[in-house]
Amino acid sequence: MPPADRDLLFAAENGDVDAVRAALTAGAPVDARSVHGRSALLLAALADHVDAAAVLVAAGADVNAADDREDSPWLVTGVTGSVAMMETLLPGRPDLKRLNRYGGTCLIPAAERGHVAYVRALLQQTDIDVDHVNRLGWTALLEAVILGNGGRAHQEVVELLITAGATPSLPDGDGVTALEHAERRGYTEIAGLLRAVR
Repeated sequence: MPPADRDLLFAAENGDVDAVRAALTAGAPVDARSVHGRSALLLAALADHVDAAAVLVAAGADVNAADDREDSPWLVTGVTGSVAMMETLLPGRPDLKRLNRYGGTCLIPAAERGHVAYVRALLQQTDIDVDHVNRLGWTALLEAVILGNGGRAHQEVVELLITAGATPSLPDGDGVTALEHAERRGYTEIAGLLRAVR
């Protein structure tokens, strides 16, 4: 790997904005990749180095460039829940239909993890498919119930998804709906939200 490429990747991973600019000036391609196919922008996104990511996006970095695990800068924002990073990547025209290794959009892991602010911002600022079904047979709404803990954050996520038009009656691969999952787990508040839109 050329030294400038290595310097760019290291700088992005560590959030060193000046070093990112220096590496680009020295000739590093903006989409230089690590041994696992991680771009500088993906490394910055994983570590939530927003300023470094902004420099890379302005230089034309690909927000959809996936590594060997099918992670991309855009997709990992759903895992980290960083609203600032998500908004930094939006000018790079993220592919809202690009899927992670589980066949899900960035909305699904965000819902699972209870990233309320992220889910709200994503739904307000994009037209992402709220009813996309991943390889497990789950939508964002199903993941929020099945893998969530039923607490306040997941209640808010469920409410946001319903308000955005999510279909509560869509069942999982076994034919079980989000309401049935909520009732089985004793998530009274979430079950109430889901019953209200039946």
